[in-house]
Amino acid sequence: MSPKDLLLALLVIGVWGLNFVVIKVGLHDMPPMLLGALRFLLAAFPAILFIRRPQLPLRWLLAYGLTISLGQFAFLFSAMAVGMPAGLASLVLQAQAFFTLLFAALMLGERLRAGNLLGLLVAAGGLLLIGLQGERSMTLAGFVLTICAAAMWALGNIVTRKLGKVDLVGLVVWGSLVPPLPFLALSWWLEGPAAIESALRGIGLDSILVLVYLAFGATLLGYGLWSRLLSRYPVSQVAPFSLLVPVVGLSSAALLLDEHLGALQLLGALLVLLGLLINVWGGWLFGRLRLA
Repeated sequence: MSPKDLLLALLVIGVWGLNFVVIKVGLHDMPPMLLGALRFLLAAFPAILFIRRPQLPLRWLLAYGLTISLGQFAFLFSAMAVGMPAGLASLVLQAQAFFTLLFAALMLGERLRAGNLLGLLVAAGGLLLIGLQGERSMTLAGFVLTICAAAMWALGNIVTRKLGKVDLVGLVVWGSLVPPLPFLALSWWLEGPAAIESALRGIGLDSILVLVYLAFGATLLGYGLWSRLLSRYPVSQVAPFSLLVPVVGLSSAALLLDEHLGALQLLGALLVLLGLLINVWGGWLFGRLRLA
């Protein structure tokens, strides 16, 4: 990977890692469903005027938008609104990698390899440890909702696999047309018209900057650069960079929000990261061991 593309990869990881702190700040002044609606509204407009719609059936565009956009962020924003710390959210959400493996085995008939299973067991132990220690720094509801967000992200990954080769930026932009109306309906139902009116009337510079970051930074810039890297390099060379997202998320939350993990939670976080590493490189390691 060239030095320029390496810097772009690190920029994406930084933007996505800091994303969780930004969400936490945004939820101070805006209810979660309304925040989701405005985020994807800005991600879709005016970008759809300049980016061509991907050539795929409408049902698949809806499936993508309802899972990886609406489902994931409805659960994630709700989790963080009810007490899930930003740093832990960035880590627990990476359970999507293992949900993806399980869903791919169940829905696509893909075979789980030894490295995948070992990584899954190690990461599951870490998540269990985090969950058992959760009452000290997070709510059980926040933890469960984040796990649900990871499962929805994984379902979106399955949809993307079914699509095959597709323009990722176009998919993200046009898929962003799907969530705003369901998010607004959920906001009206769960948060109420009074909360919506109050949030919109009192919107300040902080909320505007949060929306700009979420829509243009984390969504359009992040996925745009990521798709560029995937078009230039093998997936095996690009994907491991995503392991750094929870590292950035935990570090930025500690520095900016004064979030700190207890000893057992830190052990759980290390186990989750170890599980992710085994999942990515376990196949290569087992292959080397067999050759030896």
